[in-house]
Amino acid sequence: QVQLVESGGGLVQPGGSLRLSCAASKLTFSSYLMGWYRQAPGKERELVAHIASVGGITNYADSVKGRFTISRDNAKNTVYLQMNSLKPEDTAVYYCNAKLGRPGSSWYPADYWGQGTQVTVSS
Repeated sequence: QVQLVESGGGLVQPGGSLRLSCAASKLTFSSYLMGWYRQAPGKERELVAHIASVGGITNYADSVKGRFTISRDNAKNTVYLQMNSLKPEDTAVYYCNAKLGRPGSSWYPADYWGQGTQVTVSS
């Protein structure tokens, strides 16, 4: 069974940094579009960033551009989210996602989610 296991969340002060990791198993990792989403209390889940399976093409939400960096290591079946200059509004549960296909597709034959990791930005 496919597993996506996130780690690296926690409590950080405004302006601080965290790095999230997502280790994937039981899938052909290099074939998957990997993404990070987040959901704050009372809000819908939103895309933070994703990285394509081919070419490493990335896409970011406007709210995190210039502060967050997504990367992947296909040899380790792991995707990362480096978060710098964190703001209180970044507080949310962050979810790892794996989709079999290309960015922008209307349908994905496989779509998996991790259990989420809490990120809290507060002084």
